[in-house]
Amino acid sequence: MIPIVAFSLLVALPFGLSGLSTDAYASPKKGTSVKEVKAMSEKEQTALALSAAPKHIAKEAGVMVFGADGKLTEVKKSENGFTCIPTVMNLPDPDPICMDGAAHQWMTDIMNNAPKPSNTIPGIAYMAHGGSHFEKNQKVVMQQEAGAKVVKEPPHWMIMWPFDPAATKLPTAPNPLGSYIMFDGSPYAHLMVYQDPKKMK
Repeated sequence: MIPIVAFSLLVALPFGLSGLSTDAYASPKKGTSVKEVKAMSEKEQTALALSAAPKHIAKEAGVMVFGADGKLTEVKKSENGFTCIPTVMNLPDPDPICMDGAAHQWMTDIMNNAPKPSNTIPGIAYMAHGGSHFEKNQKVVMQQEAGAKVVKEPPHWMIMWPFDPAATKLPTAPNPLGSYIMFDGSPYAHLMVYQDPKKMK
């Protein structure tokens, strides 16, 4: 999941290719924080970013990593429309994400406080390390606020499209056995699917 406060990393996207190989697809060190992620080498950040998606997608996905200025820079051009980044939220657990162009547009819109997402087709995003969301009074909230707590989520993937719980009969609260509609009641409602992307072939 990607709350509004998490999208600061998508604000500036300066591009500069470095010709990195996808051979950097390795397991990242556990226990890293966002500060440590930004201090990682380009190769380490690339490996962490690519680890968000199934290998068959990561193989041809683009990568953006944090430069010395703290901004994201493209270091590997996408060959399949997916782009991976090494971390989303400012939390101790690494939470890389890999997304297609429609999902990237969805996230850019929510970051910019657009009234609704502008992607015209459903977007797909993978978070094989899982992610986190904010909860208050046992309800998922879109941003950190007084009384809200951080809740860890398992590995999952997402469909960035305005699902309607009344029409789909899907649940609107996290549950360990299936899927749910996050941000129900807002234009940014989307489907969370609790399945490990690394097990997809």
